[in-house]
Amino acid sequence: MDKNTLTGFILIAAVLIGFSYFSRPSEAEMEAQRRQQDSIAMAQQKAQMAQEAKEKAEIAHQAQVALDTTSLFYAHRRGEAQDVVLENELIKLTFNTRGGTVQKVELKEYKNQQGGPVTLFDEKDARMQFMLGGKMENINSGDFFFTPINVSDTTLTMRLQASTGGTLDFDYTLLPHSYMVDFTIRANGLGNFFSPSMKTLDIAWNEMARQQEKGFDFESRYSSLTYKIKNEGTDYLSETSAESEKIAEPLDWVAFKNQFFSCVLIAHQDFTEAHLSSTPQQKASGYLKDYEADMKTFFDPNGKTPTQMQMLFAPNNYHLLQHTNKLSASDKDLELEDLVYLGWPLFKWINRFFIIYIFDWLSSLGLSMGIVLLLLTILVKVLVYPTTRKSYLSSAKMRVLKPKIDELNAKYPKPEDAMKKQQETMQLYSQYGVSPMGGCLPMLLQMPIWIALFNFVPNAIELRGESFLWASDLSAYDDVIRWDKPIWLIGDHLSIFCLLFCLTNIVNTWISMRQQQNSMTGEQAQQMKFMQYMMYIMPVAFFFMFNNYSSGLNYYYFLSGLTSILIMWFLRKTTDDKKLLAKLEANYQANKANPNKKMSGMAARLEALQKQQQAILEEQKKKQAQNKK
Repeated sequence: MDKNTLTGFILIAAVLIGFSYFSRPSEAEMEAQRRQQDSIAMAQQKAQMAQEAKEKAEIAHQAQVALDTTSLFYAHRRGEAQDVVLENELIKLTFNTRGGTVQKVELKEYKNQQGGPVTLFDEKDARMQFMLGGKMENINSGDFFFTPINVSDTTLTMRLQASTGGTLDFDYTLLPHSYMVDFTIRANGLGNFFSPSMKTLDIAWNEMARQQEKGFDFESRYSSLTYKIKNEGTDYLSETSAESEKIAEPLDWVAFKNQFFSCVLIAHQDFTEAHLSSTPQQKASGYLKDYEADMKTFFDPNGKTPTQMQMLFAPNNYHLLQHTNKLSASDKDLELEDLVYLGWPLFKWINRFFIIYIFDWLSSLGLSMGIVLLLLTILVKVLVYPTTRKSYLSSAKMRVLKPKIDELNAKYPKPEDAMKKQQETMQLYSQYGVSPMGGCLPMLLQMPIWIALFNFVPNAIELRGESFLWASDLSAYDDVIRWDKPIWLIGDHLSIFCLLFCLTNIVNTWISMRQQQNSMTGEQAQQMKFMQYMMYIMPVAFFFMFNNYSSGLNYYYFLSGLTSILIMWFLRKTTDDKKLLAKLEANYQANKANPNKKMSGMAARLEALQKQQQAILEEQKKKQAQNKK
């Protein structure tokens, strides 16, 4: 190759290299090309996945078509949902042919916050399904459109007609003048479809419990999934936190309970393998709890014995629920009145055999509920007045003997003589006929009644919607004073009855502290100073606790505190300290004339304990002296 030819090749190569360099894409252009390629690949992948899904759906559809045509109830897999209504003067139940169960419940005699009838739930809030395991397929009642037959105002049969001629019937009968529905499930001519070993059906029941009252926090606190264990009492899941529980024992019934209303499913052939759960809902959601109950109950595939249940959609009225027990379709004692929570056993019995009867008697007089609570408070105070007076007189005796206690303190100023001083103090009280514990025990006897009413008032449905003074509803908080933005620990309102209750509580605390100070020595008063401060903090804490509680409960506590103040004022005015001291001196002279008389009761036990402690101290001193020698 000559020189000129070589030079030409070099020039051409240089031109090509330069053109390639200056014509190459920029980094941004290259990145755009990569994204385009990735997008194309992704689109191709999505198209392939869509095609595969379409093919799977077609296969599933073909399988479903084949199943429908061979299914026992294939004719009922498609249809039009229709409503069927059963009702009496108390309740209206709406059933739907899709699933064959009740989908809406309205209580005619009770009003919601908008003035209409209380609706416990509708098709958006609740669902109940029954599952049966067959030889070839499983039956879920929610998948079928039932045919309503035998329809009247109070009776209904929802039927599935099998291709073989058999039927599966859901029979409903709304009992007259009642909130109770008899419910049976019966198979007819379906024995060959089920395995001979199949003896149960599965129930899946869930409900979003609606908020029915004004106060979400208060209503939620008294709403719970409640159940009754066979041959035992009732129990419930947590009202304040999410809880799920598997129940090993058979159950008589399961209830989705609000503060004032309950939906109850009753099994007269027992619920078994129950799995229950309750999940609290957010405030302002319109719902209180998400309830779920999965369980089994008896089923006879041959149809000789129907599955027997009952449904109850009722207000939580104690006497009404007691009466409803008599409507049980079996010999079980359902104890439905336990849906009205009355407290732990001691407080429950006080409410059941004392408070409820007084409340019913007062309510029968035709008075407003505010006046009923006032009279209830007065009656309770009259009944416990003897113990209140005894407690006050015990404090008064300690007060008039205070100068003599001061003399003992002056006689034994040294700390090492504290035991001896205490012994002589107890001896003095015994000689004058005074019990140091006399003021405490009577007050302790009143506490069960106080706590019993704490459980009774919030659960008394008779207070629901009843107005009094500025409170529009005694079952909810009074909020005449309210604001838009919630304040921490207080909320968006100020309950006037709660404020009055706390103020009377402060006054009662001041009276109590003053009585104690009048009977205490300077040293004792100093030791009790911190406790006294704590006693004043409690009414303030009560305000933050009770501001969201029902106005009826706060009103009762206010009345209770006010009457206590008036009783203390009356006792102070009618107690003559000079006469009381003279009576104590007479006791002293009588006991002095009988030196062999022994102390009794608490004083004797305290004296024995002090002597025992004194003996121990003296023994320790002897040992220390011997060790020094």
